[in-house]
Amino acid sequence: MADTFEIEIATPERLLAREKAIRAQIPLEGGYVGVLPDHAALLGLLDIGAMTYTTPDDHRFSIAIRGGFLEILDNHVRVLTDFAEKGQEIDSTQAEKDLKHAQEAMVNPALGMDIAAALIAIKHAQARIDAARKQVNHEE
Repeated sequence: MADTFEIEIATPERLLAREKAIRAQIPLEGGYVGVLPDHAALLGLLDIGAMTYTTPDDHRFSIAIRGGFLEILDNHVRVLTDFAEKGQEIDSTQAEKDLKHAQEAMVNPALGMDIAAALIAIKHAQARIDAARKQVNHEE
C-alpha cells in the first residue's frame, strides 16, 4: 500500500503543481471526491470549486478551479482544468466584489441576460473566495 500519490494540476497556460500528496478533495460534477493513496481508477468531469490537497510534510494547498477533467490511475492524479488560480494568488477583496456584482445582476437581470453565465460567475467567484480562505486558514 502506498503512502502518497502524485498530483498534477494543469491548465492550458501553465502547470500549477506536480508533487507528492497524501490526500486531496476535488470538485466533480455532482459533488466533491476525496482522494487517498491507492484510490480506484476514475475519470470525471470537474466542476467549479475550491480543490485542496495536502503534501506529506503537512503543507495544505487550495486552488480555485473551473471545469475540465480528472484522471486517477495508479497513484497518479491529473487535474486538467480550464482555469485555475492558487489560493495565495487570489485577491479576496476583488473576489468578494465579483461575487456581489454577479449576485446583483441576478436580482435585477437585464433583458437578454444569459442566466447560465451569471450563475457560473457566482459559482466561480465563490470558489475563488473559498480557495483564498482555505489557503489562509490552512483548511481542507
